[in-house]
Amino acid sequence: MKNFINVGLLGAGTVGGGVIKVLEKNAADIEKKVGKPIRITKVLDRNVEKRRAEYGDQYIFTNNIDDILNDPDIDIVVELLGREHPAKEYIVAAFEKGKNVVTANKDVIAHYGEGIYSLAEQKGLDFMFEASVCGGIPIIEPLKTSMAGNQIHSVMGIVNGTTNYMLSKMSNEHLDYDEVLKEAQAKGYAESDPTADVGGLDAARKVVILASIAFNTRISLKDVLVEGIENIEACDIKYAQNLGYAVKLLGIAKNDPENGITVCVKPTMLPLTHPLAGVNGVYNAVFVNGDAIGEAMFLGMGAGRLPTASSVVGDIIEIARDIQSGSTGRISCTCFKEKKLCPPEKMSAPAYIRLQVLDQPGALAAIAAAFGAQNVSLRNVIQQNAAKGQKAEIVVITHSVSESNLQMALQILKVLPVVEKVSCVIRVEDSSLA
Repeated sequence: MKNFINVGLLGAGTVGGGVIKVLEKNAADIEKKVGKPIRITKVLDRNVEKRRAEYGDQYIFTNNIDDILNDPDIDIVVELLGREHPAKEYIVAAFEKGKNVVTANKDVIAHYGEGIYSLAEQKGLDFMFEASVCGGIPIIEPLKTSMAGNQIHSVMGIVNGTTNYMLSKMSNEHLDYDEVLKEAQAKGYAESDPTADVGGLDAARKVVILASIAFNTRISLKDVLVEGIENIEACDIKYAQNLGYAVKLLGIAKNDPENGITVCVKPTMLPLTHPLAGVNGVYNAVFVNGDAIGEAMFLGMGAGRLPTASSVVGDIIEIARDIQSGSTGRISCTCFKEKKLCPPEKMSAPAYIRLQVLDQPGALAAIAAAFGAQNVSLRNVIQQNAAKGQKAEIVVITHSVSESNLQMALQILKVLPVVEKVSCVIRVEDSSLA
C-alpha cells in the first residue's frame, strides 16, 4: 500500500490554483477523512516558469502531458484546462493509463460524457464531475446517491450566474439590458464575448448533464430548446413585477411519463412566491421535484475560484476513499434507460407576450382573434395607450398553450397590419394558469 494518494493536476489557473489552496489549507482534516494524505505530485501548465515563481519547488510543473499520464504513481488526474480539446483527449488517455479522473469541464461532459463514462466503467475507474454544474453547489452527487431512490419529475434551475446577475440588476435597479451587460463585463462576471452566457448556451450544457442524470437517460445538446435574454427589456421585468412574477433564465427539464422529456433553456416568469424567484446576483440554485423527496432546492455560489475548487476537492476525496477501499468504479453511468422526447405539439406552458400595435379601432379585436384561431386562451390583457397616432403597447398572459400553437399565433401576429412588432415572448411557470 502506498503512503499517499497522488494527484496529477492539469491546469493551475483560477480553479486549479483554488484546488491547490484548499488541499494545502485543509490537508490535516482531509488526511483524517481519507485515512491517507492526498498530495499533488505534478502539475501541467502552459507557463511553467510563472508557476514555479508562484509556488517555488513545492510542486513539479511541466508542459508535457506525458509526464503525468506515464507516471505510475499518480492515482487521480484532475482536468481543469477548460474547453473541449485537448481536455477530452487527456481525460480519455488518463483512463487508458488506469487513472481515475475528476473534471469541472461541462463542455466535455455535455458532448462526450457517454463515451467517456463507458470507458471509465470498462476500466473500473472513478469519473467525477461535480464542479461541471453550478460550481460549489452539490447537485450531481445527490442526484446519483441520496436521491437515487426517487423518480425525478423535474429539475429546474438558475445555472448561469452572469445572466442571473444581469436580470437581478435590471429588476432591482430598473436598468436596461445594455447597461447591465457592460457592468457585468466590467466586474468580470461576463466575458468580452458574452454570447454563451446571455444566449443560454452555457446553461444548456449544464441542463443536459442534470437531465441525463435525473432521468437516467442520455440527453444531447441538440435535444435542448435554447433561448437567451437578449430580447428582455426593463419594461418586461416591470410588467412581470406588477403581475406578481420574477424573470429568470432557467434551465428546465421535465419528465412527463405520457408525453416524454422536455429540456429547455429560456427566460421564464416565476411567481414571486417560488423559491427560485428570490435567488439574485451571481448565485445559482437548482430546484428538484421527486416522487419521494417532494421538493428540494440547492443554493449557493455557482462559480468562482474557491466554490468550484470545493467541489473538485470533494470529488478527489471521494475517489481517494474508493481507492482506499478498493471500490473505484462503484457508481457507473446511470443513463441506462431509453426515453422519448416530448414532441413540440405536446409541450405546453403559459406565455407572456408584449406587442407594439397601431393605436386604432379594432386592433385589440384583431389580436384576440389571431390568438383564438390557434386555441390560445388569454388570462390577462394590459393595454398602454399611446398619444394619438402613435404605437400602443399590449401585453397578454396566456393560459397554458402548446408550443406549436403559440408559434403559429406569433406568426399570424407578425403579419397582422395592426401589429408593428412582437417585442418579447417569455414563458411562464405558474400552475394556476394551467
